[in-house]
Order: sequence, then structure tokens, then C-alpha cells
Amino acid sequence: MVEIFETVEGEGTRAGFPTVFVRLFGCNLRCVWCDTKYSYPPAKSEFTMSIGDIVGQVEEKYGAAHICMTGGEPLLYGNRSAALLEALCGIDRIVDVHVETNGAIELAPFLARVSSRKARYIMDYKLPDSGENAAMIHSNFAVLRPQDEVKFVIATDRDFEAAVETLRQYPTAALPMFSPVWETMPPARLVEKMLASGLSGVKLNMQLHKIIWDPAKRGV
Repeated sequence: MVEIFETVEGEGTRAGFPTVFVRLFGCNLRCVWCDTKYSYPPAKSEFTMSIGDIVGQVEEKYGAAHICMTGGEPLLYGNRSAALLEALCGIDRIVDVHVETNGAIELAPFLARVSSRKARYIMDYKLPDSGENAAMIHSNFAVLRPQDEVKFVIATDRDFEAAVETLRQYPTAALPMFSPVWETMPPARLVEKMLASGLSGVKLNMQLHKIIWDPAKRGV
């Protein structure tokens, strides 16, 4: 484990809702612009917890009805990740558990095992400037559902064009979202490109936590 904390969700369709973040340690990718390098080696995990302990802390310490299961890569642990997701969905007051996964994990086994309608997947598809585009599993697009989301983090014009082409090649029922890398793709420029390209079905995805707090601040 890296951390468990409560704040408002910073992005996606649940942005602004009070949310408990359950951050697991470890990732199978090394994206150029990663903002959570403390969640994978050479950093070390902060602590270990059983699934029961995680569920107990979420139930007893926090009051939010939404959970974000994140990392690193929260599905890295296969059946144990699925068991944690099932257990979090089993908390009575919880209405939504969204899993932030990186696109390099096959989602079909998790969709087959975890039947709760509370479970949703936000697949962060890695574009060329991330350095990890080759690791993406394109079969995931076909299994995502209307309640799921696909996030494209866009750093350059090349990334934007790649995202548009990816959506053309791999239709999906999930909601596509375009997120700017502020240092190299100012949000206003991304909006201009989206409008010019006629992307009426794509949602601009801003990170509220980086607007409210210092972008480097943890636990928010």
C-alpha cells in the first residue's frame, strides 16, 4: 500500500464528489510524465494491509460514498486486486468504486469476475509521448461499457492525433476523455483542437486537485 485518504475526486465523470482514495503500490509502466513516482520502485511501499484491514479503514475512518482504487497500477495483483475490488463494492454505503487502470492490463478477467454494478473502470490509454504506447492492450476498448471511461493524457499535437486515430480504430462504449499535460499542451489549446476536430462525443478532463492545491501535494 501507498496511502488511503479522503478528498474530492479530481477528474472524470465523478469529479468533485468526496471520495476515498485507496492507492496500491507498484506499476508495470514508467510513463515520462508520471506524477505518482512514489507509487513504484525505486520508492518503497509505505505499509502492507490485508483486504479486511483496508475495507475496515474505509468503513470506519471515512464517510464518502465513492472510492477510487488507484496506484501505481491497482490491477497489477490479479486475483488479489479483484478480491479487493469485490470487497470494496460490498461496503453498503458505497455507490461507486472506480478503478484507475493504465491500459496495459487485460480487463476482461476483472469484468468477468467482479459482477457488482458499483465497479467501473477508467482506462488511462498511454499515447506516444508517454513512452509506453507499445504496451497498450487494444482489446480492452471492446469490453469497456457505457459506465466506464477512457482517458487520454495529451502532451503534444502528435498525442492528440494519435488519440483521435485510436478512437477511430477501436470504437468503445466507454466515455472518452482528453486530459492536457499543462506544461506542453495548455488547456485552451486542447479545447481549440477538440472543437476544430468536431469531437462532440469527447469530454475535456481537467484535474481539479491540481487547480485547488499545489500539483505536487500528496494526500489530496
